[in-house]
Amino acid sequence: MKKIFVAAALMLLTMSTLIAQNNFRGIVKFKVESTGKVDVQLKPEQTLFEIKVYDSKLMVGNTIQNGLKTVAATDLSPIISYLAANGIELETYTGDGKILVRDEANVDSLKSIELKDEEPGHYYYEYVDETQEMLGYTAKKLIVHSFDEEGQDNPSICWYTTEIGPEYCLLMGRIKGFPMVFTQMLPDGKAVTYTATEVVKGKVKEAEFFPPAGYKDMTEEELDALGEEIQNAAELLE
Repeated sequence: MKKIFVAAALMLLTMSTLIAQNNFRGIVKFKVESTGKVDVQLKPEQTLFEIKVYDSKLMVGNTIQNGLKTVAATDLSPIISYLAANGIELETYTGDGKILVRDEANVDSLKSIELKDEEPGHYYYEYVDETQEMLGYTAKKLIVHSFDEEGQDNPSICWYTTEIGPEYCLLMGRIKGFPMVFTQMLPDGKAVTYTATEVVKGKVKEAEFFPPAGYKDMTEEELDALGEEIQNAAELLE
């Protein structure tokens, strides 16, 4: 009987540890710097970045992640209203411009990023068994191997933690964990690096992570087509 109680206690301890990894609620703030061979001119407001976290939910601006699902809110109503005020109406779209685009990631596609891929223009993730403490959390090492058009590898070292947020972060790099340091490779030798500078616990509410009311669903393909139509309509004003 004593062994049963001990086993049960160990099980509860293990469960509480697992739960603790996913019940962080707060804001992680980042600084953004140009770190590529070619400098990226960042405006002052672009040098600051933050991710809101509520358990397994993440939010950046108007984009929300819940597990492996994301939804992005786009408000094109000012543009559509401007075109209408100038006598230009869109041919295929009659809504008010408040749009939601939903997407659901596939775990296999996320894991495939770990497969070695040295093709020009491609990249892959190498998870390394190395850790360090960052802002009170255990960060794990990740090397992103990014190959340019000549096939030259441009590796960048990133750090992530599994103690904040969902299993995968779809809003920054699609890495298996929450980014603490992450470099985004851009064309023409440019790159920007996001480095976590502060973790603020609390100050977020679950209601913030619900898609806004009054928005209608649209696929990415439909949004791309609408964007092209708006661009063509705007050219008529020039």
